[in-house]
Amino acid sequence: MVLIQEHAAVVVWGGGTGAVAAALQAARSGAPTLLLTPGPWLGGMVSAAGVCAPDGNELSCWQTGLWGALLRELQRQEPEGLDQNWVSCFGYRPATAEAILRRWCGAEPLLRWWPEVKLLAAKRRGNRVVALEIERDGDSLRLDLDLLVDGSDLGDLFPLVGAPYRLGWEPQETWGEPSAPSLQALVDQPFFHQQLVQSPTWVVMGQLGEGPCPSGSPLAPPFAGAAEAFGLERTLTYGRLPGGLVMLNWPLQGNDWHRGLPAAFQQDSPDYGELLAAMRAHSQLFLEGLIDATDGWLQPGQAFPLAQDPLASSRLKGPGSLALMPYWREGRRLVGVEVVTEQQLLPPGPGELIAPLPRGASGAISSIAVGNYPNDHHYPGPDWPLATKSCRWGGRWSGTPFCIPYGALVSAGLDNLLAADKCFSSSHMANGATRLQPLIFNIGQAAGLAAALCWKGRLAPAQLPVRQLQEALIHDPLAPAGPVPLWDTPWHHPRWAERQRRVLDDPSLLGPGGRFQGAVPLKPQSGCSEPLESLWQGWISSDGSGGYGFSNGAGRWPLITLEPALHDWLADLEQPKEVELIGCLNPWGPWLRVSRLAR
Repeated sequence: MVLIQEHAAVVVWGGGTGAVAAALQAARSGAPTLLLTPGPWLGGMVSAAGVCAPDGNELSCWQTGLWGALLRELQRQEPEGLDQNWVSCFGYRPATAEAILRRWCGAEPLLRWWPEVKLLAAKRRGNRVVALEIERDGDSLRLDLDLLVDGSDLGDLFPLVGAPYRLGWEPQETWGEPSAPSLQALVDQPFFHQQLVQSPTWVVMGQLGEGPCPSGSPLAPPFAGAAEAFGLERTLTYGRLPGGLVMLNWPLQGNDWHRGLPAAFQQDSPDYGELLAAMRAHSQLFLEGLIDATDGWLQPGQAFPLAQDPLASSRLKGPGSLALMPYWREGRRLVGVEVVTEQQLLPPGPGELIAPLPRGASGAISSIAVGNYPNDHHYPGPDWPLATKSCRWGGRWSGTPFCIPYGALVSAGLDNLLAADKCFSSSHMANGATRLQPLIFNIGQAAGLAAALCWKGRLAPAQLPVRQLQEALIHDPLAPAGPVPLWDTPWHHPRWAERQRRVLDDPSLLGPGGRFQGAVPLKPQSGCSEPLESLWQGWISSDGSGGYGFSNGAGRWPLITLEPALHDWLADLEQPKEVELIGCLNPWGPWLRVSRLAR
């Protein structure tokens, strides 16, 4: 029986990264907003799930919106800096990110957050969701709402509210995606029935000891091959975080989980609880195996509130090493007004650096967020063969950029439902590139802003003019977000907003290589300052294939940059040159990440 009735203009459901972004932006944009999360922490992937070495959107051109704002606040809040590991240019402690998000949300008078909520039912009137029924603190409540946003990893709301969604693989015959399997393979091969979605991971944290990593006993099955590719110490420092924490999220015979995945979408079944217990136990066993393999040099890391897990071994009880939720890479995906497919992520031909810009029915650009992660799928066995979308840039490999159209966030079946996390409308194959934390932050931001604009304008999401949303994103006073990928225009460029708007007006200004036509190039001294940067004097050289090295009296390191002006300067380097650079050393990369010339 429903005892209490509440109302919010915008209700956001989910423990995902996109949920907190959507709720925060909706409230900042003037809509009374209620955020409901099933757990006690904000942030999903970037905090509660422990995936704290983010991939994608690493170049300064793509560091916009709430993702860029979070990145710069993490730089200020982590005393040791973010240059901590070799899988990412950014490593931070999960509690640091969660505290930032909690502070941001707490500062918004129009935002309420209710943690540890359970969904019970939904009420519809025609093609609109008019209310949710939930359980909170033992009470049943009815929440009347105007707009509803699903910001969950698994698309929790879709079956509850009767929204059309996709789950699992699509054959190549559906959209002609180059990396998709054939319909016959999906029917005939047991793999596709067992492997419904990409494999998730339950992240567990370790704590590194002092000095070099000793080699103890070999890793036992099922982890015997986990360190073969990179060696034991490199396997551990893959996900190193400040303070010597290590994020154990290892796909190569590590703690990815491949069995019983259909149970993830049967949350009222005992199979769901058994799946979660098996995933936790698997990750704990991986941590214990690594502790033994290093003779105790690695220990359980304390990164989360203490877990009350009755299945935890006595060695792991109490330290808070297990993430608060799984890292779900894929779940239900909305049937949206538009769907993002693999082809929309790929550059159109050899040498191209940018995917085609999405366009609406009028021919105008419909993009609301930019991603650039190279497509990456997690399954047991060999890597799935995927169409290439990577390039050599700034001394490292990076993914080529693509855009998410607004219609992919808008339900095609319900008039007031938006998606804000990896549950937005994409194909299974495209999900491998669109599921990462930075892009999901900015998709969530766009969904929350759209909800606020619709509420204030009394519009259904499908009626919202995309240009109105794009203008509001570009001119957001706290976290301006770029809907257009401009390789030569970093977030700190003095004409960043002007160029974003001009390309929306005239797409021909987006020239070859994603550069703004006719622009005066930035000087290599123009990068943005960072808290822990320092001066480096020495010699720089090119290897002739897009890689660079820096040497001085103290040593030699690979050199990378995330700044377009310095990338252009490096690309013209023909002979070794004596330089003064500003940058940050990452001993675990290992690399020297530089932002600009000193003079």
